[in-house]
Amino acid sequence: MGRFAWRSACGLMLAVCGLLSAVLGSMPTALAAGGRPSGVPVSHSAWSSLLRQHVRPSPDGVNRVDYARWKATGVTRLRGYIAMLDRAAPSRMASRAQMAFWINLYNAKTAEIVLARYPVASIKDINLPAPDGKPADGPWKAHVLVVEGKPLSLDDVENAILRPRFKDARIHYALNCLSIGCPNLLPEVYEPERLDRQLDRAATAFVNHPRGITIRPGRIEASSIYDWFKDDFGGARGVLAHMSRYAKPELRRRLALIERIDAFDYDWRLNDIASTGR
Repeated sequence: MGRFAWRSACGLMLAVCGLLSAVLGSMPTALAAGGRPSGVPVSHSAWSSLLRQHVRPSPDGVNRVDYARWKATGVTRLRGYIAMLDRAAPSRMASRAQMAFWINLYNAKTAEIVLARYPVASIKDINLPAPDGKPADGPWKAHVLVVEGKPLSLDDVENAILRPRFKDARIHYALNCLSIGCPNLLPEVYEPERLDRQLDRAATAFVNHPRGITIRPGRIEASSIYDWFKDDFGGARGVLAHMSRYAKPELRRRLALIERIDAFDYDWRLNDIASTGR
């Protein structure tokens, strides 16, 4: 092969490689290959054990976390679990395994962020710098994870991976910001084989709790989740239809008479068991 032909072939190969690299780099993390021959085996057993130890149901229907005990006993096991997920390859997993992976990672990392700075009154008091240099408003936009070689924020996991990839409004009942206004942090991990049942249970628990919707004479109040993400629930009318799907009979009857929600609210106080006096 002549030098001119060789240079032309090399140039073409470089151009193709550059194009392929650009395409892969722009793909959602949940879909792009991670660049490793294989990911490490994923086990959520450590996270399951930690949740069982430190998450406690309360009489008011809000699951609380024993942050003081958790921090005192150390967070080494939690950090080890997160590090294991960082080395995994979710893009090579089946769809339901991917979904469970990202939900568990999001919740575990959120817990680690809070525990590292506990005591705090609210997760919103934890301001981590965003990569774009804009003023921080909470920890959600900071790059706190690296999965398959890609730096990720909690916001990326929710809004660039889970929501567009799975298009399932029940995700909002699973992701946890460790606030009283949030749907409950379950004392169990999300698992691919029973993920749909777990999401349905989480949706039912929240919709039928006053945090989900409160109906008073002349005024209907609902969680801000249904305002922030109303498009995921099918718009304003879709929110009410979604609630009705998971409502118990008496609430469903009352929802049938409602045409609109008057106000939205969210309690950002930390879901700390210490605040219950137990």
